Amino acid sequence: MDQRTGMMGGDRGGAGGVPDPIAATDLPEDWEGEEPAPSLRRDRLMAALVLIAGMGLVLALPFALQAGARFFLPVTASLVIAIALVPFLEWLERHRLPAPIAAFICVLLFLTAANVALASIVVPAWQWIRRLPESIPKIQHNLEPLIRFYSNLERFVNKTLNNFASAPVRQPVVQAAQPPTSLMDLFTTSAPSALIEMFFAILVIYFFLAGWTRLRRRAITSRASFGGAMATARVIQDVVDDTSAYLGTITLINVTLGLIVAGALWLMGMPTPLMWGGLVALLNYIPYIGPVIAALLLAVGGLMSYADIGTAMVPPAIMIAAHLVEANVVTPLIVGHRLTINPIMILISLSFWGWVWGTTGALLAVPLLIIIQTVLNAAGKPDIAGFLFEQGTLVRDPSDNRSRRRANLDQSG
Repeated sequence: MDQRTGMMGGDRGGAGGVPDPIAATDLPEDWEGEEPAPSLRRDRLMAALVLIAGMGLVLALPFALQAGARFFLPVTASLVIAIALVPFLEWLERHRLPAPIAAFICVLLFLTAANVALASIVVPAWQWIRRLPESIPKIQHNLEPLIRFYSNLERFVNKTLNNFASAPVRQPVVQAAQPPTSLMDLFTTSAPSALIEMFFAILVIYFFLAGWTRLRRRAITSRASFGGAMATARVIQDVVDDTSAYLGTITLINVTLGLIVAGALWLMGMPTPLMWGGLVALLNYIPYIGPVIAALLLAVGGLMSYADIGTAMVPPAIMIAAHLVEANVVTPLIVGHRLTINPIMILISLSFWGWVWGTTGALLAVPLLIIIQTVLNAAGKPDIAGFLFEQGTLVRDPSDNRSRRRANLDQSG
């Protein structure tokens, strides 16, 4: 029997198109002969097309986020902050406060914390930036032994660094500028769009928190099945718990680290120790890269404050020692295994969001990674490696040959 007989609608046979009864009945049901045109399943071909389209979407997504940063950045940042404030909102609602009032208290608490951080970090840092041109001779004097040491390694380095060490410093004309004293003052003295984005973000936080209970109830009750409703409720709760637990725990650890560094700097007489502690606490939100930047800034501050390079290197050494204890002992002990994240995923998320949105994106990298991982763990992750390496694009279905042969036999009968 030619297997094409059944697949072509019985073209083979008599003049009237009647199938050959001998060819239809003489072959056993379990005949496994060679098929010139095997039936192939095309579902994995469709999956390959979907995969290609998905890869195109992923490649285009960062450029869209970067181009629309004025909209996407404040929305994303405000949603992350609002999710972190949900446990406090729910605590206020359990004490019988109406949702709008509870949301207003949460927003007020966040703005107060932001203003305190601004007063302790930005205002003194503004003064340090203004002092930087005047401190360049002292920095050059402190770095002169290092410059001479490294200048002996290579002639080009010798010439370049000696010119840097001995060149006269041109004092730029610095216009007196009044440092910002509040969060509103900072944004009003900058671009008007920054003020609009800030106001927009605050509104998003407030309305998200004010409608949180109703939004969660609608998302759960609108499911078609009880299992879907339970899965939705579990995902929402996991996102809130993981995000708020991470941000709350890391905030407590970072503030403690900043206070320890500030206290040590105060004991050694470094100016504005609270500002340096606040910078250490803020930059410690950025994994791996943030502590390095904080140590470099402390090194510059030490070179600006002290006459010898040995004393100038004590502030960054204090910060590095405190960070090593925090990163290797305190954080693993407090956070535990629940919020442990793959370091490779942290680096990928940090580089991605830092490239898309700069420093703010780097600060949001880990919370966004937690939210995305929580949703994917509940929805199921795509097995790309299995799709690519296990069966290929076109797959022969073993049960499909027999079912087609039986259908052809039925038609021929």
